[in-house]
Amino acid sequence: MANLKSLAKDTAIYGLSSIIGRFLNYLLVPLYTYYMPHETGDYGISTNVYAYTALILVLLTFGMETTLFRFANDEKSKPDTVFSTVMAVVGSLTLVFLLCIFGFIGPISHALGYTEHPDYLLMMAVVVALDALQAIPFSYLRFQKRPIRFASLKMLFIILNICLNLIYFVLLGKTSVFYVFFINLLCTGFITLFFIPDLFKIQWHFDGMLLHRMFSYSWPILILGIAGILNQVADKILFPLIYPDRGEADILLGDYGSCVKIAMIMAMITQAFRYAYEPIVFAKNKDADKTEYYASAMKYFIIFTLLAFLCVMGWMPVLQYIIGEKYRAGMGVVPIVMMAEIFMGIYFNLSFWYKLIDKTIYGAWFSLAGCIVLIAINIIYIPKIGYWACAWGGLAGYFTSMTLSYFVGQKKNPIPYPMKDIIIYFIVAMALFGMMEWFDINTEWPKWVLLIINNVFILGFVYRIIKQDLPLSSLPVIGRRFRKKPGNPG
Repeated sequence: MANLKSLAKDTAIYGLSSIIGRFLNYLLVPLYTYYMPHETGDYGISTNVYAYTALILVLLTFGMETTLFRFANDEKSKPDTVFSTVMAVVGSLTLVFLLCIFGFIGPISHALGYTEHPDYLLMMAVVVALDALQAIPFSYLRFQKRPIRFASLKMLFIILNICLNLIYFVLLGKTSVFYVFFINLLCTGFITLFFIPDLFKIQWHFDGMLLHRMFSYSWPILILGIAGILNQVADKILFPLIYPDRGEADILLGDYGSCVKIAMIMAMITQAFRYAYEPIVFAKNKDADKTEYYASAMKYFIIFTLLAFLCVMGWMPVLQYIIGEKYRAGMGVVPIVMMAEIFMGIYFNLSFWYKLIDKTIYGAWFSLAGCIVLIAINIIYIPKIGYWACAWGGLAGYFTSMTLSYFVGQKKNPIPYPMKDIIIYFIVAMALFGMMEWFDINTEWPKWVLLIINNVFILGFVYRIIKQDLPLSSLPVIGRRFRKKPGNPG
């Protein structure tokens, strides 16, 4: 119970910063989609370039974020030595990357379709290099259980980024995608400065033998990370390369990329849960009740992600206005992408059985299988159905990885997940979503009426949660009113 309370507290801190940060970042979606010209495809260009940077970030960090947790919790290693060795690896990879980009920017920009704008790629290369260098100190803050500093730096970046975007787009009228990348570069460089004092406090020591052990552990995580990030961004990378018309592809990718932003609430929840859950799982690996803990954490994760799904879909008549009218053609992909994110979160929860027994190669194979499914669907169907192939490909890819991880994990390291309860929650959530869609499609009622109906469905789901798994008496503060006092009749 103490670990669950710790998980809840840290998730609240990480989650609050993540959710508030993403919510503030939503200000950029209407800013870009209302101010950025639709016909130029600039938002699609932004979506495409950021997809490349996400992939490169995984390559540069080389799975060392999880590796840092694994070896910093090892009694044989000193945490500062682990941190120093990891930083040496990531720093070396980052230096080689920057030399390659600046040395061969001409051929690279031509191959990616940015012959006239190599400056886009140069700016984002520096951004992703700084992000890679920041990733390890951020991970070390999580290991040290310093969520406040972690959250403060993340929030500072977001607030600064939003303020500069408002200045450039609204006050100065600079609506080109160039300024999106330029502002990101300024903000990332500024946040990097805050880690310099912490680096001087570290007792730096490089351990070659430790590095050898780390590589044995991290290279499957790298493969896992590559396959995992491709599941998230391969569609956005492939779309302009596969779609017959590059100019139209940028415009359509802008529609898809902007609408997908609404679905990112699920990514927020998963990320917040991961930040808090990962350190606790490694620390709890020696406890006798660990399997019950993992099973309970999975159940509550699924319950609350399904609730988030219903809330977003129920409030879609309002949330759609986050996106500029010209960009709303892709709104139909939102529930598909949100469900894909739920599957991804479940897959993340399932992944610990092989991480804890140092068999991360399984994760690499599972993610690779999902990635193959996603890429195949994209290649076959993008020319036929456009960005709908991206949405369905992501759903199929995550479902594949999740299913493989579950069945193999139950054989290798079984955990008693409450599958009956989980399946019932999925059925109830999908039934309520189906009713929301039926009223939206088959009636011409005003939006406010639909909102009332949708909220009734959402409250019905909440009632089931309270009735079955989270009675009000178990909640802090509120629960005092519902607990029976000793001696009082029932």
